[in-house]
Amino acid sequence: MTSRSVAVVTLGCARNEVDSEELAGRLSAQGWTLVDDASAADVAVINTCGFVEQAKKDSIDALLEANDLKQTGRTQAVVAVGCLAERYGNQLAEQLPEADAVLGFDSYQDMSSHLTSILAGERPASHTPGDRRKLLPLSPAARQGSDVAAPGHGDMRRPSDVSIESPVAAPRVIRARLDGRPWAPLKIASGCDRRCAFCAIPMFRGAFVSRRPADVLAEARWLGQHDVREIFLVSENSTSYGKDLGDLRLLDTMLPELVAVDGLSRVRVSYLQPAEIRPDLLDVMTSTPGVVPYFDISFQHASGPLLRKMRRFGDAESFLGLLEQVRHRSPEAGVRSNVIVGFPGETEDDVNVLAGFLSAARLDVTGVFGYSDEDGTEAETYDAKLPQDEIDDRVEHIRSLVEELNHQRAAERIGQNLEVLVEQIEDEDTGEIEIRGRAGQQGPDVDGETVLTWPDARKLPSIGDIVTVQVVDTIGIDLVAEPTG
Repeated sequence: MTSRSVAVVTLGCARNEVDSEELAGRLSAQGWTLVDDASAADVAVINTCGFVEQAKKDSIDALLEANDLKQTGRTQAVVAVGCLAERYGNQLAEQLPEADAVLGFDSYQDMSSHLTSILAGERPASHTPGDRRKLLPLSPAARQGSDVAAPGHGDMRRPSDVSIESPVAAPRVIRARLDGRPWAPLKIASGCDRRCAFCAIPMFRGAFVSRRPADVLAEARWLGQHDVREIFLVSENSTSYGKDLGDLRLLDTMLPELVAVDGLSRVRVSYLQPAEIRPDLLDVMTSTPGVVPYFDISFQHASGPLLRKMRRFGDAESFLGLLEQVRHRSPEAGVRSNVIVGFPGETEDDVNVLAGFLSAARLDVTGVFGYSDEDGTEAETYDAKLPQDEIDDRVEHIRSLVEELNHQRAAERIGQNLEVLVEQIEDEDTGEIEIRGRAGQQGPDVDGETVLTWPDARKLPSIGDIVTVQVVDTIGIDLVAEPTG
């Protein structure tokens, strides 16, 4: 058989990274050669993001860039998958004929045959989008055992023609690592049952489905055997984990099992809904050695009335109370969040409430987003839309405030001793060795990093080591530290 090569290019969040590595695992098991460079691949599979307008534009740009390779490189075909493809399907295909195929989540398990047919000159029918929430029963307890595709969940149908070599005997792990980082995302659930007025994700990701704990643990063991030292638990809503399995405390009981996995040094939990955070979960997250002191809490705003319009719960007072609970248990915990400004009907008073909350909350990192209509969402139908220039002004106001507050919060860490996962080692022109990594309080990619100047090149740590350091300075939200030993 002629060797075929494929490059899987990932855009968007860590959940998409899991989906890409599952796709890569499937393709590798079916005889495809995985390559890093799309220009050196027979097929470029672009795993797109469909979350917000800028992410959509970035995904389309990536597809167009990959299409250019068909003129200059080895690439013969460009295939769109992921959230943008699932969300818009044949509409995307019509508007972007440069893509040789637009395939939805239901195509992932048979991706090899789709790519083979494309290279043979065929063009598979483009995905027809629909509301994926309707594919699963309304009752969460009735969802387990369904064969509805959930990317990143592994072999849900367990077809007999898929054989994946894995050091874990059962259940099988379908995944291939696409980078050499010492951390990796690990999906514990997909979909969401919440109905936030601004969010389209449940429509194209579907209703909430937990992965079985045995599958999560098997994949964690596989990652530990493939040089991963930190796993980053991802989902659309980690605080709902287990509700469709009959036990909302499953995450509480699974965390100690995960940190005990050979090869792993630490576990990070992401995507916590403030309205669903339980004291028991806080207790486990703050008392289990190996679970990092990190809380990714989705506040979105702080004005109670506006949050109700968003179809969310809480207000500034309850959120500050939650943060007090976190810091009572773990005084040096890192907390990150996102907020939306310019939502329809947002008043100057609402903005002031948000600003006051952010000033009191002492968050480590805050992402600030300006509201924009998303196709098919409830908020798209709302009146009282704000002019774009007003939204832009409010974004700039809150973003400037957040930048100052986050820098202040970083400065508060000067003098603290932290444990840092070493991710990069560089020789500086000055002859000094610079080491970059992340403390437990810093999530991957968007939460800053810790920079170390190592005093002795003869005793350098290795990538993947965890070293104890003391913070001595800051650069924005980045920490500058020295080893304590």
